[in-house]
Amino acid sequence: MDEALFNPYISSLKEERVRAEAILSGPTYNPQNQDKDVWIENVRQALYMGKICAYAQGFTQYKMTSELYNWNLPLKDIALIFRSGCIIRAKFLNVISEAYQQQPTLDNLLIDSYFAEKTKDYQNGLRKIVCEGIQAGNAFPCLSASLTYYDGYRTGSSNANMLQAQRDYFGAHTYERTDAEGVFHTNW
Repeated sequence: MDEALFNPYISSLKEERVRAEAILSGPTYNPQNQDKDVWIENVRQALYMGKICAYAQGFTQYKMTSELYNWNLPLKDIALIFRSGCIIRAKFLNVISEAYQQQPTLDNLLIDSYFAEKTKDYQNGLRKIVCEGIQAGNAFPCLSASLTYYDGYRTGSSNANMLQAQRDYFGAHTYERTDAEGVFHTNW
């Protein structure tokens, strides 16, 4: 969701981007001959997986806000309200509504059985498209962010340790370890 809001900023810098294109180099990657049908299927899976992650983030925000302010938002009904609206009328919203109908306290759409199965089936398509984009020097910010969100959510041990290491390196902010008590600083 963050990238959907941030990316228009980069897009608005057209003149700067044209100048930067002449100065900054990119990769020399040239995709090998790929089966067109396989490529299209990977793109389809990547887009669907990205959509799942975007809705998972959005409905999680609704749930958390509802709990914080005691609003008791009916998430199953919110999905149907969107479905009957004028902008987001995706049939996909019916599946979201059903998920919250069956599990009103569902923490995240990703752990609903339907969506868990779809992510199991489609995550490799998303990974392939994001990797191809990275290797070719093409930015796929929303798809990359979706994959990062998915991997971050499904990982019991978060990657916050890498962030803490960076903070310690740049500003001696210290860090804690999982294998020892105390607060540490490393002379990187």
